[in-house]
Parts: sequence; structure tokens; C-alpha cells
Amino acid sequence: MSFRTSPRLPAAPGPEEPLSAIHYVEDVSPGGAALPPRARYASSDARSLSLNGSWRFRLSPTADAQDDSFAAEGYDAGDWDQVLVPGHWVLQGHGAPIYTNHRYPFPVDPPHVPTENPTGDHLHTFDLPSDWPSDGGAVLRFDGVESCARVWLNGTDVGEFKGSRLPHEFAVGHLLKPEGNVLAVRVHQWSAGSYLEDQDQWWLPGVFRDVTLLHRPAGAVLDFFVHASYDHATGAGTLRVDSDVDGRVTVAALGVDVATGESATVPVQPWTAETPRLYDGVLATPGERVPLRIGFRTVALEDGLIRVNGRAVLFKGVNRHEWHPERGRALDLETMRADVLLMKRHNINAVRTSHYPPHPAFLDLCDELGLWVIDECDLETHGFAAQAWRGNPVDDDRWTPALLDRAARMVERDKNHPSVVVWSLGNEAGTGRGLTAMAEWIRGRDRSRLIHYEGDHDCRDTDVYSRMYTVHDEVERIGRGEDGGPRERRGLPFVLCEYGHAMGNGPGGMADYQRLFTSHERLQGGFVWEWIDHGVKDERYGFAYGGDFGEELHDGNFVCDGLLFPDRTPSPGLVEYKKVIEPVRIDGRGADGTVRITNAQDFADLSALAFVWSFQVDGETVGAGRLAVPALAPGESAVVQLPERPDGGGGGGAETGWTVRALLAADTAWGPKDHEVAWTQVPVAARAPIAPAAGAGPVRGDGLITLGPAVFDSRTGAVRSIGGVGVDGLRLDVWRAPTDNDDGAAWQADPRLGPLWRKLGLHRMRHRLEAVEPADDALTVRTRVAPAAADVALRTAYRWTSDGTRLRLTVSVAPEGDWTLPLPRLGIRLGLAGTADRVRWFGGGPGEGYPDTKSASLVARWESTVDGLQTPYVRPQENGARADVRWAEIGGLRVDGEPEFWFTARRWTSEQLDAAGHLTDLSAGDTVWVNLDHGQQGIGSQSCGPGVLPRYQLRAAPAEFTFFFSQTPG
Repeated sequence: MSFRTSPRLPAAPGPEEPLSAIHYVEDVSPGGAALPPRARYASSDARSLSLNGSWRFRLSPTADAQDDSFAAEGYDAGDWDQVLVPGHWVLQGHGAPIYTNHRYPFPVDPPHVPTENPTGDHLHTFDLPSDWPSDGGAVLRFDGVESCARVWLNGTDVGEFKGSRLPHEFAVGHLLKPEGNVLAVRVHQWSAGSYLEDQDQWWLPGVFRDVTLLHRPAGAVLDFFVHASYDHATGAGTLRVDSDVDGRVTVAALGVDVATGESATVPVQPWTAETPRLYDGVLATPGERVPLRIGFRTVALEDGLIRVNGRAVLFKGVNRHEWHPERGRALDLETMRADVLLMKRHNINAVRTSHYPPHPAFLDLCDELGLWVIDECDLETHGFAAQAWRGNPVDDDRWTPALLDRAARMVERDKNHPSVVVWSLGNEAGTGRGLTAMAEWIRGRDRSRLIHYEGDHDCRDTDVYSRMYTVHDEVERIGRGEDGGPRERRGLPFVLCEYGHAMGNGPGGMADYQRLFTSHERLQGGFVWEWIDHGVKDERYGFAYGGDFGEELHDGNFVCDGLLFPDRTPSPGLVEYKKVIEPVRIDGRGADGTVRITNAQDFADLSALAFVWSFQVDGETVGAGRLAVPALAPGESAVVQLPERPDGGGGGGAETGWTVRALLAADTAWGPKDHEVAWTQVPVAARAPIAPAAGAGPVRGDGLITLGPAVFDSRTGAVRSIGGVGVDGLRLDVWRAPTDNDDGAAWQADPRLGPLWRKLGLHRMRHRLEAVEPADDALTVRTRVAPAAADVALRTAYRWTSDGTRLRLTVSVAPEGDWTLPLPRLGIRLGLAGTADRVRWFGGGPGEGYPDTKSASLVARWESTVDGLQTPYVRPQENGARADVRWAEIGGLRVDGEPEFWFTARRWTSEQLDAAGHLTDLSAGDTVWVNLDHGQQGIGSQSCGPGVLPRYQLRAAPAEFTFFFSQTPG
């Protein structure tokens, strides 16, 4: 059999050292004997045989520790271990994974790799099915092997290859026999290719994607290219399928029946991420019939904007590494489908396949369910940044054939996917001639898509001005066209290919970014970093991260920076992002009883949505119904009248308001009927001020002071109980267990607050009692709260009053000294007996929220357990605060706040939370610690992006806040 000739690539230079049996490991070429890259298709009427399953396995410490005798027929591997393919041997009990962000875990000495090079020999014996055709040829396909492989079939050396996340095929029909075929694969963890794959992920060697044998009958399809454009002015689609083997293309639903290479123009419904219309077709050659799924769409750079089908698009995207907590990058179809469904249900419309082409089935799902895709090449050389990019392969002509091979294997494999609208040359590989060569080759092969590469800030090779983690102010300047730079760049659209670093608690400031995106046409959105935490399931820690496997170099939990926890539970960050990027904007004013509905989609009208209203009185819903909203076109708005208030006009000091939701009107391919797409709350009447709690006076006893329902220590003024509920350690609190964003990244310009808070000593504040002052109507306790070795302090007065049944605490705080840092939090902390479990509150929920992450906090009445309030970040840190709380009930106590407060309750202290490295380090004590905070520092995104915006910072300033304590009924 033969394939078409692939685009001519420069020849690799000859080796600089004498050849050896393993010379290919350090050869900068992409490999030898693999067939030219071609389009991948999921199925055809030609036979195929999956070779996935249990394989025999032997691990050696070096690349040359064993000879290749294991590949010979008749070799006895009965005493070898077994591993599952697809899979990684380090996740199956052989060696251990390694995590680094950008540092190579081996000396930077390209193209050389260490002698200590774990090498896995794999053996698989298989028979051909009894009805396997005897005519034609066969192709052996590997969809992904890390990082370098050599292949034998029935004792014959088939070839070797590099390019871990790219397909490689070999012609093997002449080597097959009906029974007892022996497939031998030697996989090296390190190779010259490893220098091109420094991609902020676990280093996981193995055969981690499918291995398949494909029958290739005479006249079978070789390569083909589906061109399916759409003219938005006429509504016509033009289809042409170029094929290396002549045949015919039929699309029954369109009445199309043409020869390959010929065009047909017919009326069609276009493909978009919002309306992913696919037409089923067939490519038939003399030897094979290949099903096609055709989406008509046109991508263009027009008027300085990325336009699809004539309309500018706004990317509401995520970066997606492939990950499963037990199987690593060996993903199954069900997991990939679950990911796409979660994305669609959280209003995400785009994916950047960081930093390599994904499993091909993932792109099938993006076609089917609707996601814009930036398809990224398997290329990153970030580790050379530490050497000022000296020796960077992308600027070294010796490596150009490997770079072009990677570009070609991506483009040829994925070129027929309508979801792929942009090709990306790779990530964080500096700049150089190799990238230019890749861009030129891609343009020569496919003019129907745009080209992206973030590192090309002058946009010499790219069609998009792309940056990562750019601060809000600079993004706004770019949106206004005030960024300067080369003339070519000033005329290009801007995309944040990475922003909103979702590491631990966060990211913060997403709503502020989205307001910029929707305010400036040039800003075409961005991609949050990233989709999922890469925690490895581990019986010691729950989920392990960098350093947990004894790595010589590692970057800790920087690998856990996703919107999903490793078990695919959505984090608060994903819930926040869903709210921020809603495709429908609902704005209203309680005074006039109307809401303005705006369709924020790019293509679809609102006919797929149903709108409902509900009315709340003090957080309780007292009425609900449907709301008639027209099927607005993209960008259109309408003012809609709300019904008469179901509370009859209110009064009595109750807090009232409307909630309006947009729901799916019927089941869709990605979500069930009544799935919530968007919502807003429209306040009507604010809550009335809380009646004062005064009238009762302090009563002295035997070392105690009684005030209403509370008992205090007469010497210290510390409250001991309220209404019979034991209270411990009530005092001012400013410390929180620093988040990953508090600790920040060393390369960011903003100060890293976590280390500065520790340096100042905010984690070890000292409380000096200055006075206990009983009076006729109040008990006042005065303290000075300050860190050791510092001359700053917070003078704090606690003033207690009571009406006999309720207890009122007013806390007054006055800073002393030069407070240059914001505070982590400002409020009081108290301990309750460990029997406290159920929690009820009226305020933001159901999940956590902080000043710059509370867009998704819905004000209502909520219930939880104390354990249910915790957010299980893989590395423990501040979490679980509920925002805008009016009142909360826990452990027999009710707390009302004036003004609203932040509520947190957990079975360990902030200090214990701070000391924990994993969730398994936390054990419940016999006290529930409750924080009632007047203020919280925002979260930001400084684990890799900008810090907290000024308006969300908690500056030390005079403050006064009040809490009312009472017993809960029963």
C-alpha cells in the first residue's frame, strides 16, 4: 500500500556521534519509517482490531539495559508483569510520576538525556479475527506514546517515533499472520523529544492512547480533506472533499452526490458552537466507505476581529489538559463526554487544548455538542527560559524537521473537525525560525483557519494577539487600542489564552475581566487556566501532587490548578465562572417592576430557553411563575414586565426581592429540561434595622458576670456561654490560612501577601487585655491586638448589651501604626461545642464566596452540615466563607449581623488548616470554630496572574460592626 507524499520537510542533519542500537533516543529527528500523517476518522466499513488491553511489561533502569531479543517470536515473557494499555506504567506500580511546571527533570543538554532513562518493554500477542480479510494491507496505529518508542512486529523492526501526543502509523500488512502475532514496543521515558514536551504536567511514560490495527483494502481511503464553507450572506454552504483516492461524496440530507475534488453549493444550516449542526455524509472509494460528519462554517480575520460565519465570536473558554486521577492521560470516551457536558452546562463555549492535540474522540465530541477549539501543537520548551532561551530548539535548524512533523501530524489528523477554528503552534517555547517555518507550512496546507501562538507578541507569524495573565488595566488599554506595539499587531484581535489561574481558592476578579471583554470589541475573550486539578489518587493523601513521590525537582501543588477537583466535582471557581459568562444577561430594578433581558450569545436566539420568576420575603419564596420573553436574536434586548408582587405590597420591614432565571425549555444534547443557564436577583425592599438589644445590666457573681443570656469571666471579660451554649475563645481575628493566590507566584509584580503576612506576624497575633468595664447598661472589654516584633496594632473594644433574651456585641477597631498591608480578614472567631453540626443561614450560597468571587452567591435561606461547608481543595487553605449573611444558626445559637457578614464554620482552627499539606492532615476536634467576619480580603489570581484588585482589598481602617446572639428555637 502507499500513502500520498506528505509536505516536504527539511532533512534532519546526520548524527554527530557514532550510531548505537539506541541512537534514535537522542536523535533530533521525529523518527523513522512512520507513514505520512493523514486525517483520522472514527470508523469505516474496513475492519479494525483494537489492541488495547493487558500487555506484558518489563521495566529497565536505562535505555540499553536489555537487548532487543524480547521482540523475537517465541520469546518467553511469562515471568513479566502486566500493565493495561492505554496506560502509564508509573501509575500501575512501576516507578513513580514526576511533576514539574517548566523545569526539565534532567540536565539541559540537548539533545542528550540521562543514562538513567526508565525504559518499558511491552509485549502483546494477538490473533487476527477469523474473518479478517486476506487481501490488501494493514496499518498499525499508535495514538499516543510518551516519549519515544521503537516497534517490532513478529520479530521485524517496524520503526521508531517521537511526538508523544500525536498519531503514528506503520504499514504492517506483510508481517501479519493469522495467529500468534507478537507486537513488541520499547518505550523510553526520556528522549530528545522530551525537550519539546515541557508542558506543565506530570511526566508519565507509557502507551497511553489507543493501539489499533486497521485493514486497508485495495482502493481504501488514504487521506482526505473536507472543505465545508458557509456564506452568511446567502445561507449557502459549499462542500468539496479532496481525496488521495478518487471516490464520491454523498450527503443525503442535502441531496449532494459529487465526485471527490468537485464542489457542491447548497442551502445549509451552519455549524457554530451554539448551534452545532452536523450533516451525515459518506466518502466512498473503490475499497472503503467512510462516514463523514460535516459542519459548514467559515473562519476569517475581518476588520481586526475573529469572525465565524460573518459574526465576531467571544471565547468563554478553558484550557484543558487531559487528566484522570487514576489513569493519568489515558482517558476513556465516557470521561471525555462527561467533561464536555460539564463545560456546556457551565456556559463554557471554547477549549484550548493545552498544550497538545487531545485524544481525537474529544474533538468528535466538540463537533457534536458544540465547542470552539484552539487546537495546540505538541510543543513546549519552557525549561530553556532559565537559560535565557540559549539552545532553544525552536531557533535551531537541526530541530525544524521535528517541529514541522509535529505541526503536520496535528493539522492532518484534525483538519476535518468543524470545531477546530484556530491552530496553535504550541506554548511557551520562546521565539525562533522553527515557529515561523511551522506557521508557513500550516498556512500552505490550510487557509481556512487562523494561527495562534502566545509567545509571538509582535504577531509576525500569528493572526491573533495573545497574552496570558495580563492585568485588568492593561487588558483595558489593549481593548481601547492604547497598547502601542507593531502596526500589524494593533490591527489584530486580542485573546487571553490563559487567565484566571484556578489554583486552590479562586480565581478572583473574573467578573471584572468579563466586563472588559463585553465592553471592547477587540477583546475576544479568554481561556481560564485550567480545567481540572491533576491530583493523583493516593491512599496516603487522598490526592497527591508534586513532591509526594520523592521527586528530585518538583513544583508542588501547582499541578492542582483546575476548575474541577481531581474527581471531577465542580469547584466554586467553576460555579463562579458559569455565572460570570452567562449567555443571557438579566438586569432589573425593583422599583419599576421590570427586567431587561439581553441575549449575549453570538449566534442563537433565545427560543431554546424558558424564563421563570420567583419572589422572596426574607429569603423564603412566596410565589413563582413563568415569564414571557421574546425569542431575542443575538445582541437584542427587551424590557419585560414582572407580575404583581405576590406579597400584596409588602411592608413590615421584611427584605423582599425577585429572582429571575433562564432555563432550558426542553432536553438538549448537553443538558436536561429546566437546567439553569442564567439568573439574577432584583432587590425590592431592604431589611429593616435590627431592634436594639438593651435594657438589662451586668450582674456580678462568683468570678463571673451575667448579662442577659450570657456569662462572662469577670477578670478577663471573656464570654463563657450564651443561652447555655458553651463559647470559647471569642476574640478579634485577622488571620486566614493563606490561599495559593495569597502566597502568589514569585514572577508576579504584585506583592506576595501570604509571605508578607507571615513576616509581619499576622498568624501569631497577641491579645493584651487593657480593661474590663462593667456599667449599668453594658459590659465593655478593651484589648490591644498586635503581632510580636512589630509596632502596629488594632485597638479593639467589645461592647456587650442585652435586652434580657438577646445579646448584642458591637466591635470597634482602630488601627495603630503604619499598616501598609491589607488584612486577610477582620471579624471575630469563637469556638462552639463539638456537637454543633447543622447550619442554617440567610445569605449568599449555596457555596463559598469572597469579595471578588461571589457573583454566583444567591441570597436565600440555606442549610448544610459543618462538614458540608468545607471546600476540599487538594492543598488545604482558607475556604468555605458564605457571603452577605444576614443571620446564621449553628449549635443552638442564632447570630444576626449588622451589617451583613461573612460566615465560616469548621472543625479545626485556621492555624491547623494552615499547617495541613493534604486533606488527610486535618482531623476534627471537639470544637467547631466559627468566624463572623466584617471584612475579607479578596482572592485574586496571583498564583500565576494578577493580585487582588484595589476595590477588593481589605485595608486596615477604623471599623465598627455588630452581632446579635440569641438561642435558636427548640
